[in-house]
Amino acid sequence: METGNEIQQTAYKAVNELGIFNELSMYNPVLCGTLPIGIDVEGSDLDIIMEVQELNYFIERLQSLYSCKESFKIKKTTIRNKEIIKANFFFNNFEFELFGQNQPVHKQHAYLHMVIELELLQQDSKLREKVVKLKQQGYKTEPAFCEILGITGDPYEGLIQFGVEKGIITVL
Repeated sequence: METGNEIQQTAYKAVNELGIFNELSMYNPVLCGTLPIGIDVEGSDLDIIMEVQELNYFIERLQSLYSCKESFKIKKTTIRNKEIIKANFFFNNFEFELFGQNQPVHKQHAYLHMVIELELLQQDSKLREKVVKLKQQGYKTEPAFCEILGITGDPYEGLIQFGVEKGIITVL
């Protein structure tokens, strides 16, 4: 993102100024989502996923680092039978979403979705424009891809299954 388009470069500077990758390095943070692969629209957030074993300590760490940021909120919930922590706040005109769960980042859905989406974008030069158009109409990223690809059912699980079937990913 350091050498990407103007929004990517601005996001890169915001992430570095905030120091997330240094402050939270023990959790192997990875920036995922639409910005790194260039399908962001106005208001797209910066999703940073992490591998976290001690969820309560992670909550304390996030609160100590970011509770002073604009619109900070944090919650603990369960997604696909796994406890997760999600913190959101604004910094330098970007919404940040920090996501932690006890699973390696390369096996988390956000990472796998991004890998699949990037591969599909590289295979079809017209796909980017179609996805962005649907996102501008209010679609979330995974449902937009599924709409275009004709994948029915749960778009988050469906995209993972599609990626496995096409040989893009091998991890479930």
